[in-house]
Amino acid sequence: MEVLAMVMAGGRGERLYPLTRDRAKPAVPFGGKYRIIDFVLSNFINSGISSIYVLTQFKAQSLVEHLQEGWQVASVLRDHFVIPVPAQMQTGTDWYRGTADAIYQNLHLIKRANPMAVAVFGADHIYKMNIRQMVEYHRTKNSDVTVAALPVPVEQASSFGVMEVDPEWQIVGFEEKPAHPKAIPGEPDRALVSMGNYLFETELLLKVLEDDASNAQSSHDFGRDILPRMVKEGRKVYAYDFRRNRVPTPLKGEESSYWRDVGTIEAYYEANMDLRAVDPSFNLYNRSWPIRTVSYGDPPAKFVFDEEGRRGMALNSIVAEGTIISGSLIRGSVIGRNVRIHSFCFIEDSVILNRVEIGRGCRIQRAIIDKNVYIPPGTEIGYNLEKDRERYFVTETGIVVIPREEPKPPWSPVATL
Repeated sequence: MEVLAMVMAGGRGERLYPLTRDRAKPAVPFGGKYRIIDFVLSNFINSGISSIYVLTQFKAQSLVEHLQEGWQVASVLRDHFVIPVPAQMQTGTDWYRGTADAIYQNLHLIKRANPMAVAVFGADHIYKMNIRQMVEYHRTKNSDVTVAALPVPVEQASSFGVMEVDPEWQIVGFEEKPAHPKAIPGEPDRALVSMGNYLFETELLLKVLEDDASNAQSSHDFGRDILPRMVKEGRKVYAYDFRRNRVPTPLKGEESSYWRDVGTIEAYYEANMDLRAVDPSFNLYNRSWPIRTVSYGDPPAKFVFDEEGRRGMALNSIVAEGTIISGSLIRGSVIGRNVRIHSFCFIEDSVILNRVEIGRGCRIQRAIIDKNVYIPPGTEIGYNLEKDRERYFVTETGIVVIPREEPKPPWSPVATL
């Protein structure tokens, strides 16, 4: 086996609360029909890397169900699989103590597969990446470990861990949220931040993880402990410039190095809003790089009524399968599966997740409504934030978030739409 993928999907996602109140961050729905984890898994499969372990931990039930329903890779070949791996406490009674410890507790999987290299990737980012190109770069550099890196404006880099590289892009230092980030050689206005995606030579990975596990002073994290120590020891650690990466036949307006960490409500909301444009910077419709997910067999979306003041319409929006928009105007929004929007509503700049029902005459703007929520007729959301704070979760920037509810009995398609 050339490359074994270990996808880190065990984070709590506390900054994405309340969307992560009942589910792991990688299981949060995105873009109408997907889950966040679908993007990294699609990147691996599209890159021809199909040996994938997904390491789960907190509130993993919906994530595991999603993987079982949508990511069962049927093949007679032993090295074609997407398998969820719960925290099994192989080395003691602790949950994963850090990203490196998560891999260390599953070293038996790596040893059993015996790959040439191990890709350790996060599961909570929205992007497209031909990982095969990173593997080729890794081989060309004869690197011990390669870190996917995103150049950002220097003035923005202080919010991240910053990597210092020499002119050959070998990493020579790390700084955590520096006040004065070091620029990329030859690019004084840019600094390098880690995307949290690593490619290790297998034998070296086994050794450094064994050493780290015995170090009581370590926080057992790749970014804080493993990689800085490897650089200090003189290992060949290179940064891979994500701007070099290309997926086949990009569409008009598609940003080749689009990458979003959707770790906060604001970032999650903005990434969804990025999808609405005629020529979006992140395009879900590029058939040469499909984003795979569960196929539920839902019926098509439907728009009903064409009367003055009662016309079913969705403008600059995404509407997923099974949804019925009845005599209402939807503008600049992302609407999930099996949503029911009754007549005389106006919904703008919002994210509505699966199986939400919105009663007649509602006005909603800049909101995220989680699964199974029922909005009573005549409700206004996003127009009076002080009033909204009494009932819902509202971010500092004024995004109203309504947490998910328990599923209700199936609605009747002949209800008052």
